[in-house]
Amino acid sequence: MTESTKSTKSIEEKMAEDSFTLGSHTFHSRFILGSGKYSLELIDAAVRYAEAELVTVAVRRANTKEKENILDYVPKTVTLLPNTSGARTAEEAVRIAHLAKALGCGDFIKIEIMRDSKYLLPDNNETIRATEMLAKEGFVVLPYMYPDLYAARALVDAGAAAVMPLAAPIGSNKGLATKEFLQILIDEIDLPIIVDAGIGKPSEACAAMEMGAAAIMANTALATAGDVPLMASAMRDAIRAGRKAYLSGLGRVLTRGAAASDPLTGFLHD
Repeated sequence: MTESTKSTKSIEEKMAEDSFTLGSHTFHSRFILGSGKYSLELIDAAVRYAEAELVTVAVRRANTKEKENILDYVPKTVTLLPNTSGARTAEEAVRIAHLAKALGCGDFIKIEIMRDSKYLLPDNNETIRATEMLAKEGFVVLPYMYPDLYAARALVDAGAAAVMPLAAPIGSNKGLATKEFLQILIDEIDLPIIVDAGIGKPSEACAAMEMGAAAIMANTALATAGDVPLMASAMRDAIRAGRKAYLSGLGRVLTRGAAASDPLTGFLHD
């Protein structure tokens, strides 16, 4: 066995052991599918090629047609993450969470509270209230929020299992528009930071993982791609690459000047 083979095996073992925890559940895949634009092709591609282990379900869309149910599309091995899409207040979000649990969706809940129909920005104050109420009831609460440090700290105190800040407006594919604020949350919040909304390219998902994000949630990037399975595979590879880079400890960045890759003992003809 060559040294390079030994090294590759060691890396594979390290990555196989890499995981993060939400509530009592451990996940090895760091890609989460947001299924708002759901289709059988999208969910199948996300699970098969992106290896998603967690898929969101909008409770108010669980039954959209007489003979169609999104739950029929999600494999039993995948954990459901019902969301409170459509809620405008904490009380409405709590009611939707109770409905999701009654439908058999488990104890996970993603809080989405939006009162703005133009930009679809989450209401952090109502989100904090809903998180506190549902966490006290035993839900594993994952709140979608605008990346604000004070709001994130309040969500930690309220009992959130993770914090899900947006990278850009939902459905925009604009990428890491809030990059500097995401980094603050990653550095300061002692919970998994799941970058949600706005990621449009695998390179952006990779960059977020290099920053130290715990996972990436994406929907529109896959759903609007020309080849959904190929994009799902690209997202998986990019997220893995970013995670490996983060775990490796990224090399230092010079603020000015340059440093030779090889020792310079003199130039020719000196």
